[in-house]
This record gives sequence, C-alpha cells and structure tokens, in this order.
Amino acid sequence: MSETSVVFIVDDDRAVRESLSLILEVAGWAVEDYASAEAFLDAYQDDRPACLLLDVRMPGMSGLELQKRLAERGVALPIIFISGHADVPTSVSAMRSGALDFLEKPFRKEQLLQRIHEALARAERLHAGQVERRRVLERLAHLTPREREVMALVVAGKSNKEIGRILGTSHRTVDIQRARVMEKMAVNSPQELTALAVRFGLCGAEA
Repeated sequence: MSETSVVFIVDDDRAVRESLSLILEVAGWAVEDYASAEAFLDAYQDDRPACLLLDVRMPGMSGLELQKRLAERGVALPIIFISGHADVPTSVSAMRSGALDFLEKPFRKEQLLQRIHEALARAERLHAGQVERRRVLERLAHLTPREREVMALVVAGKSNKEIGRILGTSHRTVDIQRARVMEKMAVNSPQELTALAVRFGLCGAEA
C-alpha cells in the first residue's frame, strides 16, 4: 500500500472517531477524522489515494447525502458506511450508489481492517488512473490547434496523404506535424496514439 494513502473517518461521535483512528493507526495507516460531513467536504482534496469510513446518521448532512455530493463532484472515493442504526433500505441505497460495504456497529476489528485494505487497494488503482489521465491531458494541452486536427485524423485512421488533402496542406507538412504530435503525446506509433485517445476520451477533445 502506498505510504501516501489515507483513511478518512467522518462520524459525529468523538469516541468512535478516536477508537477507529487508534485501530487504523496501529495497523499502519494514516488517518484523518472529521466530526461532520460539512467539515470533511470543506477540507477534502483529491490528491492521494484514500478511502472513507462514513457514519450514516449525523446532525446536518447525512452520510448518504455526503456520498451523493461526492458523486456529483466526480469524486471516486471508496466508501465504507458504518452505522449503529442500520436498516435495509438505507444499506441498499448506499450500496446501489457505489458504497464498498455497509458495516453495522459493533463490527469485528478484523472485518474492518480487511475492508479498509480492499478499499485502499481500489483507491490506489483509481488514483493511478487519475494521475495518468492528468499527465495525458497536460501533453494534449501542448499541442497546437493544427496538431490537434492532425491527431484527430490520425486516430480516425487517415493516411498522411488523406490528412494533407483534408487540411489543404502538403504531405511533407503533415509528416512534420504528425511527428510532433507523436513526440508531444509520448507515443511511438499511430496504434499507441489511437489507444491513448480511446482510453482517455481524447478524440475530438479540446481540453
């Protein structure tokens, strides 16, 4: 597990936060705890792999509402709900909205640690994908408008001759622009460029 990974705890019960923090810190994980969903939202930064231990019922914003807010922001944070007042409709709603698990208090320490391990493993994969996407978008941002046009046509399977005809430029100019696209996007072949564009939704992207 990455040393930068963190477990967020959001629970209005201070004793619960302290107990969970102790268990997780002894297990070797970094922990940050918050007394409310609002406090967590204000402080949260999507800059490292993380998972969220989230109480369902809290004063103010509930755990389910926080889950919804995070989804609206596009935050893919693995969530494990914890509750001392579990009911079937609530747990079903949480799981349908993407929660990793729903644990009813009191739960076994071993069960909690296993679910945290699984959640952080998922978070590592998600974070790695996000980092790679940001890097690809940074490369894309360095392309000129004409290079983006050339890239889109290469991804569409057009030959240099066809690209030149479409853009009204010479074959030699297309050769140069295509080479620049490959260099800036850090790929070695049209096949790699196409795979990259498809994977990250770059075809026709202006971002």
